[in-house]
Amino acid sequence: MSVIGSLIFCTDCGNLLDSIAASGQVLSCGQCGAAYPSQDFANLTVTTKSSETAFPSSLRQKRSVVKTTLRRDEQMEEGATIKEKCPQCGKDEMQYYSLQLRSADEGATIFYSCTDCGYKFSTNN
Repeated sequence: MSVIGSLIFCTDCGNLLDSIAASGQVLSCGQCGAAYPSQDFANLTVTTKSSETAFPSSLRQKRSVVKTTLRRDEQMEEGATIKEKCPQCGKDEMQYYSLQLRSADEGATIFYSCTDCGYKFSTNN
C-alpha cells in the first residue's frame, strides 16, 4: 500500500483503495485483489499546510511591486518619450507612462505629459 495525503493506493496495481470505514477489517483492492489490514491505517494522520500566498491579506497586497495608485501630489518619474502631438501647444513629442488602475481584463491607463508646456492628460485603453 502507498499513502498520499488521505488517499491510499494499492502497491501492486496502483488502484485507489476504498475508504477504511467502509472496508471493515481488511482493506482490499477491487482491481487486483491485494489485501491490507485496516489496523495499518488506524492511526493515520493527515496534516496539510497552506502556502504563504494561498490566502492574500490586505497587508500583503499593500506590499505589491506593481504600482496601482498614484496620489494627487505624487509625481511619476520621467516616462518614455513618444511621437504624440500635445493638444495644448502642438509639440510633436510627449512623455508617457502607464498604470493598471482597473481590473486585469481591461486596458491600462496611459498618462501623457508635454515636455514643453507641461500639459497633462490620460486615456484608458
